[in-house]
Amino acid sequence: MGLHDHTVAIVTGASRGIGFGIAERLVAEGARVVLTGRKPEALDEAVERLGGVEHALGVAGHADDADHQDQVIATAREVFGRLDLLVNNTGINPAYGPMIDTGVDTARKILEVNVLSAFEWTRKAVGSGLGQVDDRGRPTGAVVNVASIAGLGATGMLGWYAVSKAALIHLTTELGHQLGPEVRVNAVAPAVVKTQFAEALYAGREEKVAAAYPLKRLGVPEDVAGAVSFLLSRDASWITGQTLVIDGGVTLGGAL
Repeated sequence: MGLHDHTVAIVTGASRGIGFGIAERLVAEGARVVLTGRKPEALDEAVERLGGVEHALGVAGHADDADHQDQVIATAREVFGRLDLLVNNTGINPAYGPMIDTGVDTARKILEVNVLSAFEWTRKAVGSGLGQVDDRGRPTGAVVNVASIAGLGATGMLGWYAVSKAALIHLTTELGHQLGPEVRVNAVAPAVVKTQFAEALYAGREEKVAAAYPLKRLGVPEDVAGAVSFLLSRDASWITGQTLVIDGGVTLGGAL
């Protein structure tokens, strides 16, 4: 028996990296998963790696597109018959450098994708009746937002991305408070995880970057996926509104 037998999840931004790692873990634990991403070919490959359409489906589109959101939620229900879990993983960071040099249009896009779309995915999933009642009489509806330690303090060069992740963390707090008992909402805040998205933060100097971490290595998607799986499961049925830091200990000394 897996942690997520018979449950159905949506994972946004899941064709690779952390999102794919989360989808892979959920499928291994018995869930069926609808993946989103911008590129149909990458989603098709991800679905194949997850074992095919019995276990996963891919729906291509932009995370902040309202029609795409509606289509994905409808697909989950039409094909798999229910929807229990949502992972808001999609995030962008098109700007690196001092905030003062970032135009307001770029800032607005970051907030739209990283914060407002997470809110919309959650609002629509809850509106569609996210979750059911399990054999213990407990609701199964759960949301996990993928934030970042960038949202916990000053980063110096990731300003609007960091602001968006701080907002996502507080969105988690507010929704966790408001959506119980039917739906639990939690977040994870990883440090640097070895993905294509974060490559610029460690490429060519991984050993030096990892030296600042008490656990002396950077993260891998599996490190995040296990925590997300737990927060979505009924083992976490008395946890809501929380953000779990997954950082190899790097923030213990005040560093981000």
